[in-house]
Amino acid sequence: MRARNGARSGASKPLAGLRVLVGRARHQADTLSSGLRKLGAEVLEIPFIEIRKPRSYQALDAALKALSSYDWLILTSVNGVEAVWNRMQKLRLSKRHLPHLRVAAIGPATKRAIEKRGVRVDVVPREYVAESVVKSLRGRVRGKRVLLARARVARDVIPRELRRVGAEVDVVESYETVAPQSSATRLRAVLRNPQRRPHIVAFTSSSTAGNFVSLLGTRRAALALSRGVKLASIGPVTSSTLRELGLQVDVEAEDYTIPGLIRALVAGAS
Repeated sequence: MRARNGARSGASKPLAGLRVLVGRARHQADTLSSGLRKLGAEVLEIPFIEIRKPRSYQALDAALKALSSYDWLILTSVNGVEAVWNRMQKLRLSKRHLPHLRVAAIGPATKRAIEKRGVRVDVVPREYVAESVVKSLRGRVRGKRVLLARARVARDVIPRELRRVGAEVDVVESYETVAPQSSATRLRAVLRNPQRRPHIVAFTSSSTAGNFVSLLGTRRAALALSRGVKLASIGPVTSSTLRELGLQVDVEAEDYTIPGLIRALVAGAS
């Protein structure tokens, strides 16, 4: 993965000369973008994903009002944490209503967001994917009630597998993700412009992968417009989605986090 417009500027700027397209939601792009810029990359930001409120808060509110009946709360993203605590605030609930509850979080960013609210996190799986959550909780949830707050569209691995080991799992929608149609024209224009065309597109979730194709119209269009562009994935689930869409994965992070993705890009550029 070599820069197309010149040599590197040294070890301190290992991504110098590379143009990277970041498709994270607008309010969450800064961590990845700033990390890449510090390493010399030119960063383009076009959001492939937009976070929206759920169509209804009825199910989430009902679950939060009944928190005392649950043994475990599972949160899979920072967006889920923010949505749950916003609703708790609306319902005049606080961490005082959670003393009995054990909490599981996917990933260090989700863990930090929960702890920022003054709540202890009991389980963070070694790998930041649903399968690892199941492995971490399998021996701890038999006969327990579990509340899983997540996006409207998500993989069913966690509820399906935890139910198999005897947990009672309620799944509630706390937010939804959509493809921002305002990005479609910008995305096509950048991919068609030789002076602005990225060397790498970074995908941070399966949703960003699916929406990339949706914004370009069809799988065939996405394949044609991204030909010659390297695709970087934050982990195996996102990589699997890209491949299912007919796209090649050139870089995959070993540590399924934003810092891990940056490290993978640096390794691929060397």
